Amino acid sequence: MFRALVVEKDAEGKTRAGVQELDDSRLPAGGDVTVAVEWSTLNYKDGLCMGSGGGMVRVWPHVPGIDFAGTVEASDDPRYRAGDRVVLTGWRVGESWWGGFAEKARVKADWLVPLPDGLTTRQAMAVGTAGFTAMLSVMALEAHGLVPELGEVLVTGAAGGVGSVAVALLAGRGYQVAAVTGRPETEAYLRGLGASRIVPRADLAETVAKPLESEVWAGCIDNVGGPMLARVLGQMKADCSVASVGLAGGADLPAKVTPFILRGVNLLGINSVMVPYAKRVEAWERIAAELPMGKLEAMVQECGLGDLPELGRAILKGGVQGRVVVDVRR
Repeated sequence: MFRALVVEKDAEGKTRAGVQELDDSRLPAGGDVTVAVEWSTLNYKDGLCMGSGGGMVRVWPHVPGIDFAGTVEASDDPRYRAGDRVVLTGWRVGESWWGGFAEKARVKADWLVPLPDGLTTRQAMAVGTAGFTAMLSVMALEAHGLVPELGEVLVTGAAGGVGSVAVALLAGRGYQVAAVTGRPETEAYLRGLGASRIVPRADLAETVAKPLESEVWAGCIDNVGGPMLARVLGQMKADCSVASVGLAGGADLPAKVTPFILRGVNLLGINSVMVPYAKRVEAWERIAAELPMGKLEAMVQECGLGDLPELGRAILKGGVQGRVVVDVRR
């Protein structure tokens, strides 16, 4: 038997989430590695899957949790054996496949990555998909020529999960980081992560008539999309790049092609779900080596399985700062 947060939908289409005790036979068929989950984490997608309508879930009942880290309990795949410590992000686990809000998970071996040396399972989930996405963004920007000498790097939605880790990663690598936030009370938090400048969200919230403004930013990790992304594109320095990771401000992009043609700006889409194995391993190894773990701890709050429904509602309203790690054993 194992405990899990189970989301169910009734005949009227209403969803409810609660902790249940399940038999091991309920674990998904088709997986070849069983993991004793130790830690998971809360993401926006998890809030959707627990909330009204059930987000991307199509088959009920469902166990959310798009990330988890733990120890292999049993494996039918030669790449993993009992006792191996592993981490999982992406691959629609927690959406179309039972996820990490449980004491056990059974998944495909292809979706797992060995936990890097020096990283605990709790730290891995303090990073989670959010931090993994932030590292993929840094890797993409640097692959397109970003170096600290070029100037300031902008991070939008900086107080959220991806933004918080992005600020800490960039600052740790010697970049001057400008953090965008709509919550003035987060300024001390963001400066503690390494932000050298705070940009009020209102300064970038609306598009302007001119397709190009003064060249300001050497790079950007954008969590917002919509009008803010359009505005940032017009402020990028020539031949610099924006890593696009979110759409909290909307999926439409009310921008002109001018920044791409006259300044050679690159818009880099970051997919953190279906990432090839070698790239996932590289990203996790860099996280273990480069992310300041002291700063990571400053952005973490801890909870148990029973706390998740309330926190899921809060994250959908923008009420969660930093990272939430889930101790699935309590």
